[in-house]
Amino acid sequence: MPEIFQTNSPIDGSLLFERSYATSEELDEVLQCAVLSQKKWKQIGLEQRLGKLQSFIDAVAERSDILAQELTEQMGRPIRYSAGELKGFVHRAETMLSLAPAALADIVPPEQQNSTRFIRREPLGVVLVLSPWNYPYLTAVNAIVPALAAGNVVVLKHSEQTALCAERLAEAATAAGLPDNVFQVVHCTHEQVANVVADPRVDFVAFTGSVEGGLAVQKAASERFIGVGLELGGKDPAYVRADAPLQNTVENLVDGAFFNSGQSCCGIERIYVHSSLYDDFVASFVEMVHQYELGDPRKESTTLGPMVRTSNADRVRAQIKQAIDAGAVALVTEDNFAHSKPGTPYLAPQVLVNVDHSMTIMKEESFGPVIGIMAVSSDEEAIQLMNDSEFGLTASIWTTDLQRGLELAEELETGTVFMNRCDFLDPELSWVGVKKSGRGCTLSTVGFEQMTRPKSFYLRHL
Repeated sequence: MPEIFQTNSPIDGSLLFERSYATSEELDEVLQCAVLSQKKWKQIGLEQRLGKLQSFIDAVAERSDILAQELTEQMGRPIRYSAGELKGFVHRAETMLSLAPAALADIVPPEQQNSTRFIRREPLGVVLVLSPWNYPYLTAVNAIVPALAAGNVVVLKHSEQTALCAERLAEAATAAGLPDNVFQVVHCTHEQVANVVADPRVDFVAFTGSVEGGLAVQKAASERFIGVGLELGGKDPAYVRADAPLQNTVENLVDGAFFNSGQSCCGIERIYVHSSLYDDFVASFVEMVHQYELGDPRKESTTLGPMVRTSNADRVRAQIKQAIDAGAVALVTEDNFAHSKPGTPYLAPQVLVNVDHSMTIMKEESFGPVIGIMAVSSDEEAIQLMNDSEFGLTASIWTTDLQRGLELAEELETGTVFMNRCDFLDPELSWVGVKKSGRGCTLSTVGFEQMTRPKSFYLRHL
């Protein structure tokens, strides 16, 4: 009898669904069908592929209300925000479709006598997409749509917590008339994933998740010459300069730190504020945090839901305790959030001051509703602290001085720099991490490069 897994809702612990893991024979058939279907999918041409993918996007959009409700049940995001992910899916996917013709066009060098020369972007073949639970539709679309547009086929394995999202995407693909086996979904164990990564029929792996997970994927692929795209963790910093507009900066950074209960790879996890603005900033920040309503995410009034699992919440609780034991001061009283209880995934937001880089709260990924705030005396000190990290996904600078903001941005060791905004992704810009935040690039025209290989043609005229 096949092994099964069960998925429980973080809202109340109720069983949402159970599924069987694929057998070895089923995985073998999935990969064999993928290889065969890719040859046909590649041949139908870019324009027709893009038309099919637009129908796929439309099919997702048509069910967005139901998908949003299911998303809240699976990972606990307040229902008032869940529909936003589906809108983001559509926008991001359609942006990639619009970029595809230019990104996949032949590269033609200057004309040369008696010859025709060009570089063509060839699809890789079978792309394995491994997606996480925190933004199950948005993280998946980063790889799925560019891969399919380029002429690859996709096998999607989603986090068990949001396995239903993967199935809904497969249903949309069928409704849109995508050819059989061009887009397939599998449920499998970590050991099975490693075996699939090592399988010679897989040509590229796109992974989004933890650093530990990325290392495991890289190890599984280490004996093969295939590409592995890794979008991993973050400890994203913000620097508030003395000239930053206080109210706008506070509003955006509170949201950037606590949206999705802090469970965002590009969420704000540490803030450095110029000493001249520090006291006012902290007071306004804490006042705004107290306005959150922690509770049942199925209620429209809830603005902060549970974390995805009690174990995740306990890890954040441990970080907070370690910081307080080392001298940090907590400014939010948990009594103000009645739903926050030990032994549950419901965790009150927390703001810590008197923190420093000896504390895990300022160095290790938290991935929860907590923020540490430090005062700095200069731009130079802020940049040094922002770069004092093993991660480098995004960073933000808050200032009214565009030129100085740009100068500081160039000194930051990160994949994306924002000025006066954060926790945001522009699909027309490349999405890339440095250090432990990963490697490879998704989105923008550049994102198509890792889904293709260049093939040169030199045609001599006789």
